[in-house]
Amino acid sequence: MSDEQKITTSVEIYGDTYKIVGTETSGHMRQVASMVDESMREFHAMNPSLDSSKLAVLAAVNTAHEYLKLKERVEQLENELRKLKG
Repeated sequence: MSDEQKITTSVEIYGDTYKIVGTETSGHMRQVASMVDESMREFHAMNPSLDSSKLAVLAAVNTAHEYLKLKERVEQLENELRKLKG
């Protein structure tokens, strides 16, 4: 990340404003923040007694779960492609 230009973007997640610094576009960072916000709000709708920290952890766990499932699927597809090319 040191060779690429860093972009700072202000986003709102679950009522709080955060400054995100990264090499992706501001639009990308806003989309990520929007997904986290939406996830936290969905968990809040199911569990209104949870505080924002617990909602954030649930959102993170859910995101990690989805990531791992997608990663496994990509690996499966890459294996299938390798067999077809072989």
